[in-house]
Amino acid sequence: MTEPKVNPDRIAENVQRLELSSEVEGAGRGFTLAAALCVLSVVLGILLIWRTSSSLLIIFAGILFASFLDACARALGPVIPLGRVWRLTLVILALTALIVLGAIWGVGKIPEQARLLIHVIEAQLDVLQQRLQSIGVDLFGPDGDRDLSRWFPDHDKLFGHAQTAVGTASSFLANTLVIVFLGLLFSFDPRAYRDGVVLLVRPMSRQRVRGVLDEMGSVLRLWLVGQLIRIVLMTACVWLALYLLGLPGPFLLGAQAGLSNFVPYLGPILAAIPVALVAMPLGPAMLIWAVGIYTAIQSIEGYVIGPLIQRQAVELPPAWTLVAIVLFGSLFGVMGIALAVPLFAVGRVAVLRLYVEDWLRADLG
Repeated sequence: MTEPKVNPDRIAENVQRLELSSEVEGAGRGFTLAAALCVLSVVLGILLIWRTSSSLLIIFAGILFASFLDACARALGPVIPLGRVWRLTLVILALTALIVLGAIWGVGKIPEQARLLIHVIEAQLDVLQQRLQSIGVDLFGPDGDRDLSRWFPDHDKLFGHAQTAVGTASSFLANTLVIVFLGLLFSFDPRAYRDGVVLLVRPMSRQRVRGVLDEMGSVLRLWLVGQLIRIVLMTACVWLALYLLGLPGPFLLGAQAGLSNFVPYLGPILAAIPVALVAMPLGPAMLIWAVGIYTAIQSIEGYVIGPLIQRQAVELPPAWTLVAIVLFGSLFGVMGIALAVPLFAVGRVAVLRLYVEDWLRADLG
């Protein structure tokens, strides 16, 4: 009986086919494992950001303060021929002197104006409550409790993170000190901290990431300086206008109107409420004049001066800016609202440069 002949070529072909299928299967398992690890890393990163959102916002506020100090030091470069550290020290000393002088000046005037404004606003709220009750509208509830947070149906979610981050007056002071010290530390050696972040990426991408981080820092500096100019102009104009009209507490009303510009769209609308409440006891004519002048100043600043100032910083789409304010306010509370626009500005730079240009290979011109 003859034995079947074995074809060596066929055996080699089968072995090669089995090895190829094993490699493909191994590559598939490796790809699946890599994808799973990538998804797990993203989920863990989102969870970490969510759990530490209050601390991350405080850190970003410190970076924002450092950007302001750096912008001031850069502005003194052409004027004062000193090193950057010396210019930064002069800026810090000047800001400290202004804060001390402002506190000394405000100790005698601001508390008195604040008490007067609170008294006038409370009296007008009582009048408004009585008039609304006469037509069947209960503004503050049966007990007359002015807990405005209950006007928001989901206020626990809206303000929960803010209560965690700020909590009490002592924690607010502690957070403020952390922001100030972080800003000081970041401002004295920003390149070292930037390079520390760059070390976390691949060597071939470090130059690109360094350039994107520098652009983000430039956007923060220009945006913040522009916002401060707008706040000062708005405060001065409203203060002068309400002082000439004879309204009580014109400085505080002007200051809150100027600071409200830090939160676009929503801030100026809310800042008009105290102005209207203070002007109501002085008669309908004064109410119309006060609200009309405030609206005119706000419109000129918002539609003419503001865009001219911010044009050199970053072009933020108005609709997306408002969406960012609403989303960050819902997720992170008051601090999210205050920091929504700068966060959106730097996030926009990162998305355009790292995703649109590098990943999608799109040319933005």
